[in-house]
Amino acid sequence: SPYLQQPLLLGADIVVHSTTKYLGGHSDVIGGGLVAVDPELIEKLSYHQNAMGAVPGPFDSWLVLRGIKTLGVRMDRHCANARAVVELLTSHPKVLDVMWPGLPNHPGHEVALRQMRDFGGMVSFRVSGGESAALAVCAKTKVFTLGESLGGVESLIEHPGRMTHASAAGTPLEVPADLIRLSVGIESIADLIEDLEQAF
Repeated sequence: SPYLQQPLLLGADIVVHSTTKYLGGHSDVIGGGLVAVDPELIEKLSYHQNAMGAVPGPFDSWLVLRGIKTLGVRMDRHCANARAVVELLTSHPKVLDVMWPGLPNHPGHEVALRQMRDFGGMVSFRVSGGESAALAVCAKTKVFTLGESLGGVESLIEHPGRMTHASAAGTPLEVPADLIRLSVGIESIADLIEDLEQAF
């Protein structure tokens, strides 16, 4: 989200934001935005947007503006909750690996330290026992809802190999069958921890 990272300050010419995810924040709008600094580039982008009719409706725009008002507060909570979830997972005997840019062993950790305010609410992990164990964990959660989206206030859990990345099966982009992805929401961290513990 733009709260955690500002690519224009890092030299990007254009930034594409999904207003569907953290900016909207409530899983009730679909949209996106382009951000640039160069006035000439902005004029060209505006011309093409107008010519193609890619304009959000007034209510969709209002939903995004509503979400932006609480973006900082929500992102702080997403990050704090993710950090606590990562602490649980890294010490869990049935977890083989945890992927989150806040971990020093993450391949992008040094870049994240330089470029980001915090490390976000997306956490992936691999479980011992293969695909069947991963599917069982996904089926047992009660607070984490099984779903493919991310960035909303509600916590989601998914099995990428069967859901978002199913079309990559059998290709070099295939994800491990024991992988689980979490979009950690802003609920009570005690509820989230208890939910994950009982799911194992």
